[in-house]
Amino acid sequence: MTIPAAILDLPVRTPELSECLIRWCNQNSGSRNSAGLQAMLGLLEKDFGLLGKCERVPLTGSPVPALRMRIRPEAGLQVFLSGHFDTVYDSTDPFQSCATIGPDRLRGPGVIDMKGGLVVMRAVLATLANDPAANGLGCEVLLNPDEEIGSFATAPVLAEAAGRHRLGLVFEPARPDGSLVRSRKGTGNFTITAHGRAAHAASAARDGRNAIAALAEFLTGAVRLPDEMPGVLLNVGQIRGGGPATNVVPDFAEALLDVRVTSAPQRSAIRGRLEELAGTINRRPGFRLDIGGDFNRPPMEASDSGDEILRHWQTCASDLGLPPPGAVHAGGASDANLLSAAGLPCLDGLGPIGDRLHSPEEWVQVSSLAQRAQVAALFLHRTATRQIPLPGGMS
Repeated sequence: MTIPAAILDLPVRTPELSECLIRWCNQNSGSRNSAGLQAMLGLLEKDFGLLGKCERVPLTGSPVPALRMRIRPEAGLQVFLSGHFDTVYDSTDPFQSCATIGPDRLRGPGVIDMKGGLVVMRAVLATLANDPAANGLGCEVLLNPDEEIGSFATAPVLAEAAGRHRLGLVFEPARPDGSLVRSRKGTGNFTITAHGRAAHAASAARDGRNAIAALAEFLTGAVRLPDEMPGVLLNVGQIRGGGPATNVVPDFAEALLDVRVTSAPQRSAIRGRLEELAGTINRRPGFRLDIGGDFNRPPMEASDSGDEILRHWQTCASDLGLPPPGAVHAGGASDANLLSAAGLPCLDGLGPIGDRLHSPEEWVQVSSLAQRAQVAALFLHRTATRQIPLPGGMS
């Protein structure tokens, strides 16, 4: 099959793509840094705006809007391209700028998670803009400012957009070996609060009810739940309780849990087991243990339609002379979880190759920016020309 010259020539644009990535990553856009997010939004609005009209989408509960661009919204075939422009590095973090650390490696805040993915996405759109065969394909892009803190404000916008499209493409990082993400765990955050009864430590056995000891008993049982339920992860991320005086029986203690599940039924199962553990404490006079929080992202589960899309993606890579990527199950969540839950088949991990995200050693393989854009552009070219059928009907 003929591959458009604009797609074959993408590696020539690697210096340009690298320059764009450095410029974007040198602008802090930590999830809690509203001023930095606004500045980053301005950069994206300018750069993506060269390809089409952009609009700012207000988000309830967020001081910073999302950025949306719709290309050929009248086309009968529509795909959704998703990304986020917030990072985990706030304005006081010492990791604020990029540095070259090898002939094909760039280190910097957000180079892989996920400003590198945004560079790939923009390169794909720029390539398709010069491809007359793509006229039958519409693309909607949504870039959001709160993915790293749960996408709570963006979730309704994502769910609404899912209904307009046949496929979601999420440009989160690839795995270090180039693999895509075919499924993801669902995530939840729970607050466990233990209440007891304060007393002098000398009379603890008679009058006191030690909230820290009760919470510790609960947590000892909770951390064993992954052994009972394969596919579940549970992490005790924070504990606090008591006061400055050690001769007082503490009447309060609290812990924060991060819980991850592989399948939807595990959400109710894990909640039920936590309630059972709490019940053991609550049956004792003078104690009360409360469970707050819930799951914020359902799992993204593998599907036959998604596997078929993956095979087409792998074929595109092979036809370009690139290694066909594998696919993995990821423990971390992304906006693909929300899109998938809204009924949109998704392929995730389409961004560049790199590693050490969320650390001061975060790096990206620079050559993979153009290579990943090549595969995505060829896939969409073949989708537009009906060589690749999408889920939900004949293309």
